[in-house]
Amino acid sequence: MNHEQVVAMAEETGLPFAYDHFVEGLSPDPPFLVFLYPGANNFAADGIAYFKVNRLHLELYTDEKSIELEEQVEAVLTRHGIFYGKSEVWIESENLYEVLYEMEV
Repeated sequence: MNHEQVVAMAEETGLPFAYDHFVEGLSPDPPFLVFLYPGANNFAADGIAYFKVNRLHLELYTDEKSIELEEQVEAVLTRHGIFYGKSEVWIESENLYEVLYEMEV
């Protein structure tokens, strides 16, 4: 999955989104998504990256727990045939929940 396809997938959620972060002072009210590529897990052959696999983090931010929004995001990932891991944390300094979806694309 290339970057344009990841952007199209984020658009399918119907939520505002940005790569890595929103510009200071311009972030929308929750809920919103942020995605980034924190690394790669490439397959090497003959001393080169023969098959490139990017790690993708998709972060859902909400001001209150929303199973419905999580299911909405997960339905998009499932439609694209993506296997993901999921974790959640409360960010006290921001008063936001972050649901993190980790996958490889």
